[in-house]
Amino acid sequence: MELRSSRISFSVAVLLSCFYTYLGTATDTITASRSIRDPETIISNGSAFKLGFFNPGNSSNRYVGIWYNKKSEPVVWVANRNKPLKDASGVVTVSEDGNLVVLNGQNEILWSSNVSNSVTNVSAQLLDTGNLVLHDKTNGTSIWESFQEPTNTFLQGMKLSSHMRTGPIVQLTSWKSPSDPSSGSFSFGIESSNIPEAIIWKDSRVHGRTGPWDGQVFIGLPQMYSIYLDGFKLLVDDQARVVTFTFSFLNSTVFFILTSQGIIEERNWVAEENNWGHFSVPGN
Repeated sequence: MELRSSRISFSVAVLLSCFYTYLGTATDTITASRSIRDPETIISNGSAFKLGFFNPGNSSNRYVGIWYNKKSEPVVWVANRNKPLKDASGVVTVSEDGNLVVLNGQNEILWSSNVSNSVTNVSAQLLDTGNLVLHDKTNGTSIWESFQEPTNTFLQGMKLSSHMRTGPIVQLTSWKSPSDPSSGSFSFGIESSNIPEAIIWKDSRVHGRTGPWDGQVFIGLPQMYSIYLDGFKLLVDDQARVVTFTFSFLNSTVFFILTSQGIIEERNWVAEENNWGHFSVPGN
């Protein structure tokens, strides 16, 4: 009897081990069969970022967002920013048409990746860059990513872009307030009608500008080169008629936020204080 009991215990232990191993290999991914429900989360493979449900500031509304996993606030991307959940009934899943969606308790779609395609075998993976990517599992190609639809935060590897004729394609849009992530009055992007420069708009009016790009810095921000060590890159694709602006620093926990007051702030993790440092970018 004792021998049989030991064998049963061993078998249960093996099954549990396999079960938890299986869960551990997919904690960064959402599929049609692996949804997350409030308050569940997924964490990127290297544990840099987390995706889940949150309520901002003193609001009781619930949103789906991405934030640094071990450094809490701030939220760097919001899915349903203009259609909040009113309770904790939210679900993030992949719909029948292959889109990543946020549903409420009545299965109403509050947000969708809104990709028009016939691909249904897809998965959404949270990367260590903070980018949420919808993959075609058949061939591994990306069909949508959150970096293409940023909210108020400019992360490393993200590309703000502008068409030389039609204007901004990818730009930041501020939160309405610290407790309301819905689209605010301010936007930030690249203007490329003549010589490219970065501009902050309030509604449709220019609120601030950096001056033209001279190949190394925006001339209105001469501090850029000395402060950021040539980490910014502005690239012009003459064939596509698109200008892109990106950055890459050795410190992976540096990013920029367009505040609800229309100010570009640098956020830098200060290890000695175990907190985020807030610094307004000079000149904006």
